[in-house]
Amino acid sequence: MALDFSLISAVTQTAGLLTSAAGSYYSAKSQKSSLNYQAQMSALNARLYELSAQSALSAGKVEAAQTGLQYGALKSRQRASMAARGIDLGVGSAAETQASTELLKDIDLNTIKANAMRQAFGIRSQGINAQNESLMASASASGISPGSSMASTLLGGAGQVAASWYQYSQTSPTNSPMVYIEQPR
Repeated sequence: MALDFSLISAVTQTAGLLTSAAGSYYSAKSQKSSLNYQAQMSALNARLYELSAQSALSAGKVEAAQTGLQYGALKSRQRASMAARGIDLGVGSAAETQASTELLKDIDLNTIKANAMRQAFGIRSQGINAQNESLMASASASGISPGSSMASTLLGGAGQVAASWYQYSQTSPTNSPMVYIEQPR
């Protein structure tokens, strides 16, 4: 019996198509899984950024409270010193010194609060970016269908496989790969 290369070609192409379809399915499944994981990690990072932003605001409040206490202590020392020297605290340079100390305290407190808010805003911006990455990865994952990918591969290669089987059917002795005719004896 001679080898029929058109049959070998048709069988090989059919096996190749099925292998390619399986590879396409598992590749799409893996990509979808990877995107879902990426979405989960980005969502987690977004939550961590929010916690960091809240921590920055809390640290700013603590720093502002410490600064307020330091200025209060300074103002008390100034008043005690001036009172000990017999200076009237409500007029002249004594009043201006206290007002200047109060103004410097307000400037420092506003600077501390503004810096904490800027830091929290920067961190929250990173959190928003992470949340957007999560949403994009999730949307991309939901658009991937391993079954559709496999079907697309099968449909794409079906024409070539059909052409190989047709060529085999035209060259086989019975003109049909599936029909066997029994010869009379």
